[in-house]
Amino acid sequence: MKVAVVPGDGIGEEVVPVAEAALRRLHPEWDYFPVEVGYGRWKRCGAAIGAEELRALREADAVLFGAVTTPPDPDYRSVIVMLRKDLGLYANLRPVRGPGVDLTIVRENTEGLYSGIEWELPGSACTLRVVTEVGSRRIARFAAARAKGRRLTIGTKANVLKSDALFRRCAVEEAEAAGVEWEEKYIDALCLDVLMHPAHYAVVVTTNIFGDILSDAAASLVGGLGLLPSANIGDDHALFEPVHGSAPDIAGKGIANPVAALRSAAMLLDHAGDREGAAAVEAAVENTLGAGMKTPDLGGSATTVAFGEAVLERLG
Repeated sequence: MKVAVVPGDGIGEEVVPVAEAALRRLHPEWDYFPVEVGYGRWKRCGAAIGAEELRALREADAVLFGAVTTPPDPDYRSVIVMLRKDLGLYANLRPVRGPGVDLTIVRENTEGLYSGIEWELPGSACTLRVVTEVGSRRIARFAAARAKGRRLTIGTKANVLKSDALFRRCAVEEAEAAGVEWEEKYIDALCLDVLMHPAHYAVVVTTNIFGDILSDAAASLVGGLGLLPSANIGDDHALFEPVHGSAPDIAGKGIANPVAALRSAAMLLDHAGDREGAAAVEAAVENTLGAGMKTPDLGGSATTVAFGEAVLERLG
């Protein structure tokens, strides 16, 4: 098993080593190798990722990815958006779990407003929202498979956007073909209702930017972005990353919450077929939090390193 480790920028350089240590504790036999990408590399040599790094990521069986900074610079292209397309990572899986919440948001990952097709005109700028039938059916099938035995919620703005009407039609047809119970909600109402009645929801499938916003909002149900992992899944590649950003305001202070990175590592283990290891990481995280050890974002005083060491101790 070849695992590419990408710390990225900001707090990614602090939380990814914690997650990597957990993987190494459970699977010392795996081949771990670092890959540098991100804003730091861009500032140093003018490119956020090079051909050699891209080749290394393509050859990996899985990628453990930290947060990367995307500055508001027209010459800077988002690394993670580029990788999602290059590696064919069409499904973004974001579980939100806690007391009274067991929700998985399945977000289309390569189209929509993150299509990367943009241009500027005098006094305006345009971004093309791309929604295709192939992409919509592919993500709907993925979500329907996750929803077997549970309800699938389809989140769109199909009452206003023709592109969402296409997405809705494809999602409904795929859900019915899979024999999955489904419902539909407009995304604005869905964002509110998920926060008010989270127990109602099991699996939600939606388009790219709607899924990004919904999952960030849903993080408030379980303690914030520092706790949420994600998986980017394709037919041939898989990348696992915390939902949170690079948080440059706290980078280097040693107080970043590594839980989302640890849970991303657990998702990597599960994807690799080690469900027992994934459960062990989740249990170690929960037991550490349950013992009262928390980083400052959760009201505690633990450092990133101290929290990671406590989790490793519980892994044995």
